[in-house]
Amino acid sequence: MKRETDLNLIKLSNNGQPTPDQNPPQKSDEQLIEEVRQGHRASFSELVKRHQRGLLRLSMRFMKDLDISQDVVQEAFIKAFQKLHLFEGRSSFKSWLYQIAVNTARNKLRENRYDFTNIDDVHLSVSATAEKGLVHAAVSELIQTEVDRLPFKQKTALVLRIYEDMSFAEIAEVMECPYDTAKANYRHALIKLRETFEHQSELRKWTEDVGGFFMELNAKFAEAE
Repeated sequence: MKRETDLNLIKLSNNGQPTPDQNPPQKSDEQLIEEVRQGHRASFSELVKRHQRGLLRLSMRFMKDLDISQDVVQEAFIKAFQKLHLFEGRSSFKSWLYQIAVNTARNKLRENRYDFTNIDDVHLSVSATAEKGLVHAAVSELIQTEVDRLPFKQKTALVLRIYEDMSFAEIAEVMECPYDTAKANYRHALIKLRETFEHQSELRKWTEDVGGFFMELNAKFAEAE
């Protein structure tokens, strides 16, 4: 299979930046995958449109800039297309695709020794679609710096749980690890953040006024038990 053909098939909209779907999907991922296997290559373009937004958001959590993140997304889709015959449906297509993207990002970081990116507007919200301003500008830089310092597996678990609102079962699928390991990585990430910030007087003073960061952080330990 020629790479040029793959690149023509896998095009990110809006100059590489995904745009929201205007209409709800009419077919399931499984139906589209079956169509691709039957030779309907255009059905894979629908899968790209459906998942590119989340995949780019995920990639941006790890890579340095938008261009590199777009490369990760495109490479992940190409790999998924080329390996679609290996997808057995034991996990969701989304989990399988995110697994490819996370591995691609990790390999690029290792090969090119990129620094972890700063995460824009880092905060502890419960879902990617309901992120609310939780961190004041005066302390946001402290938080994003410490998130970026987390070991890759811990950061991955944190990002998938908080920003992608994935269950621990889904996180385990993406990270290719047991359920308990995924949960442990998430918990260790929370512990490191709490240990780092609990003695930060500036952060504590601000959160005492608005009741945000530490209340949210402590609440998340319950789901990691």
